[in-house]
Amino acid sequence: MHKGSCLCRKIRYAVTDDIDEVSMCHCKQRQKAQGSAFAAVAPIRSAAFRITQGTEYLKEYRATPNRARVFCSECGSPLYSARDDLPEMKRLRLGTLDTPILVNKRYHA
Repeated sequence: MHKGSCLCRKIRYAVTDDIDEVSMCHCKQRQKAQGSAFAAVAPIRSAAFRITQGTEYLKEYRATPNRARVFCSECGSPLYSARDDLPEMKRLRLGTLDTPILVNKRYHA
C-alpha cells in the first residue's frame, strides 16, 4: 500500500494497488498546472484510491470540459486528475506520495 498527502497534510490518501507505471508529461497545460517543466504522474484504479483524511479540502478545476484536476484548497497541492469518460482511472501526482515507489515502466510524453 502507498500513502500520500498534500503539502499542508490536511488531505491524506491511500493507494492499495502497486504503482508500476510513471509518465513525465511535458505538455504546456501540465506545465502551467504544475508550475514546472513536467508533471510526474501514474495511472491508478479509482477503486484502489481513497481519501483517508481531509475530503473537505478537496477542490477541482476544469481547464478542459472532460477532465477534473483535483487539489488541496488550503495549500494548492495538485493530487490527481480524472476524466469523465474514464471514471475507473485517475492520474496520481507522484510528488504527493509519502511512500517510495520502484517502477520499471517510465516514459516521457
